[in-house]
Amino acid sequence: MILVTGATGFIGSHLAETLLVQGEGVRALVRPSSSRRYLPPVDAVTGLDEALAGVTAVIHLAGATKALRPADYYEANVKATERLARAVAGRGIRLLHVSSLAAVGPTAPGKALTEDAVPHPLTHYGKSKLEAENIVRALVPDAVIVRPPVVYGPRDTGVLQVLKPIAKGWALEIAGGERWFSMIYVRDLVEGLIAAVRSGAAAGDTYFLSHPDPVSWGELVSAAARLMGRRPHTVRIPALAAQAVGLCAEIWARGTGRPGILSREKIAEARCAAWICDPSRAARELGFRARTPLQKGLSETLAWYKESGWLQF
Repeated sequence: MILVTGATGFIGSHLAETLLVQGEGVRALVRPSSSRRYLPPVDAVTGLDEALAGVTAVIHLAGATKALRPADYYEANVKATERLARAVAGRGIRLLHVSSLAAVGPTAPGKALTEDAVPHPLTHYGKSKLEAENIVRALVPDAVIVRPPVVYGPRDTGVLQVLKPIAKGWALEIAGGERWFSMIYVRDLVEGLIAAVRSGAAAGDTYFLSHPDPVSWGELVSAAARLMGRRPHTVRIPALAAQAVGLCAEIWARGTGRPGILSREKIAEARCAAWICDPSRAARELGFRARTPLQKGLSETLAWYKESGWLQF
């Protein structure tokens, strides 16, 4: 039996589905208030003690990628992870903690970060993910930590926000030159997570799970535009204007009580020249390679968005 936290979310729902198809017993630790729209038919529980009873492994995906205030990141990403790690410690349960490239920070174009790079997280999100990593490593030394970069695919609401303007004929870009980033299609990431949790050799190690080919902002826009049959007009936004937009988004989010994907910290991340990681350790030690190229992954993602009514083109 494998316990999945965050199984009602984007990545977690795909992971739970795949584990079920592979014949694994799956349990989901869920909040009573969580929407279960995409949760497959698994054993869903709300209490941690009940969730851990009889499980052999935990894949910890739950956390916050957006928040109204910095403290919310530390509550969801640090304190919740510490509670889970303390409950798992000493019980012979395999723990796979899903962190983020944001825990390490940005790099320079053409320079891919390895797992041994000295972390320098840029935002409260990244700092909270790094703090959670450190807690996991201290409490459960043989835990496996994985750091995905940008993850995209059906059910994702993050990359969707990038694609919406393109569908309407606009390509928004922060001025200052081309940006590069690593990406991974959600179904590839799920394969990597399963490989990591099943590999005895992975115990106590950390891995980047990513497609080996970085993508530029221009490539992403062009690929999406082709698939949607659009010729978008590029609008370059000055950096200060982008920061102002981020601030306005924060004010709106606090007014509504609903955190949004846009903020000054997200703008700061988007302004970096490169967020690139090297997945070769996972290839060597886990035999894992993300095989879905951008064109194929985007095609499947856009088809799902269109069929589900999330995007019109």
